[in-house]
Amino acid sequence: MEKVNEITISTVTETKNRYSPNSSETNQESGYPQIPPSLQLRGYQKEAVANWFANKGRGTLKMATGSGKTITGIAIATELYQKIGLQVLLIICPYRHLVTQWARECQTFNLAPILAFETVKSWHSQLSTQLYNIHAGNQNFLTIITTNATLITEGFQSQLKYFPDKTLIIGDEVHNLGSRRTEESLPRNIGLRLGLSATPERYFDEGGTDNLLNYFGSVLQPELTLADAIRQGALVHYLYYPILVELTEAETAFYAKLTKRIGWALRTEDNINNIQDNDTITSLLMQRARLIGAAANKLNALRELMVNRLDTSHTLFYCGDGSVEGELSQENSRQLAAVTRLLGTELGYRVNTYTAETPIAEREELRRQFEIGELQGLVAIRCLDEGVDIPAIKTAVILASSANPRQFIQRRGRILRPHPGKERATLFDAIVLPPDLGRETLEVERNLLRKELKRFLEFADLADNAGEARIKLLKLQKQYGLLDM
Repeated sequence: MEKVNEITISTVTETKNRYSPNSSETNQESGYPQIPPSLQLRGYQKEAVANWFANKGRGTLKMATGSGKTITGIAIATELYQKIGLQVLLIICPYRHLVTQWARECQTFNLAPILAFETVKSWHSQLSTQLYNIHAGNQNFLTIITTNATLITEGFQSQLKYFPDKTLIIGDEVHNLGSRRTEESLPRNIGLRLGLSATPERYFDEGGTDNLLNYFGSVLQPELTLADAIRQGALVHYLYYPILVELTEAETAFYAKLTKRIGWALRTEDNINNIQDNDTITSLLMQRARLIGAAANKLNALRELMVNRLDTSHTLFYCGDGSVEGELSQENSRQLAAVTRLLGTELGYRVNTYTAETPIAEREELRRQFEIGELQGLVAIRCLDEGVDIPAIKTAVILASSANPRQFIQRRGRILRPHPGKERATLFDAIVLPPDLGRETLEVERNLLRKELKRFLEFADLADNAGEARIKLLKLQKQYGLLDM
């Protein structure tokens, strides 16, 4: 385990200096963290703050999406400033849109952050100057918000050695920092560390998860589940309606072909735990997932649903998964276009698309139009999954999902954020029914469907209409002998 320049809270608390907000000089300056007068931390947020300090300035907060991790993180920075004269707050976000979102939140805490996420010329000089001012005593606090992609660049790495000991690093959606290159770029000279995520565990990457927890610190109590967040009023209640969709004849034939090949590959795999390392199985599963994600009858189901909901607003439509900050795949582009055409051109529902390729300024304008009802809906691909805060969302229609449990945890929390006039959210989930392929592939289907059903049942069990939703899913459970779930 690496040796770090650890700063224990008990030691540095004794070194209150001119950066303390109790001094009249500091109070005359702007840019240092202050709790907004209107903000009252929830009980679990106060407990999280206390436990991070008790853990000597390290730890990962595993709290449900929408439960206020951002506020908790800045609250920790504020208390550090009051206790030890924290000088620098460094926030690392996985995506560009989260930088602007953190910036908005920071401003409510009296912070004036440098946004370091575009060309190096736009921030490098400003960062260098303010770091110099910190060391010279001409400036008492500095906030920097950057992206994972910028963190690993030479321009940013060259500045990290100048960060003072009294720096707090916050990793937002921290599971995204677990790749080898990114994790190795995290500064070892910064001792105060906080990880934030509803799902800190990396999907099929135990090593990456361990490295992250070694760096940021173990998961702290309280672990706030979605049920906890709903019960405590941090998230709203919701209704869940599964929409069962059948494959077309042509899709069923291709599905059967892929499933038989998956079954054969599974029988030849010696260690069931190594499936993710088998390129053949991975490729076949991806092909089948794309087939299910773009199933043609989902459009028919969407038309049938929305023809009676044309007077509604604040609806989010999730299409097939694309790379969050990369180009859309051909299948996903087709589904995005088809859904937008169906809703907008055919039904006259006022929608626009929201993807990773949408410029940040345009995203902000779309968010504004959506919140005031000028747009009735947004058709999105995955870039709304992590961290984006559009609490006005009242209804979501999920047309495609990945097998990664993190995705549906993030999505559900996104939909359930409180907003004035929003007493409850509604979630429609398009579920493709596996075709009956006979006894030969039944066991393969049962094992694969078990993972899918876990998501559906989790959605159902926490919904206000849990009984109704469960009955709808009972057909699937009976057909594949999964009544034990």
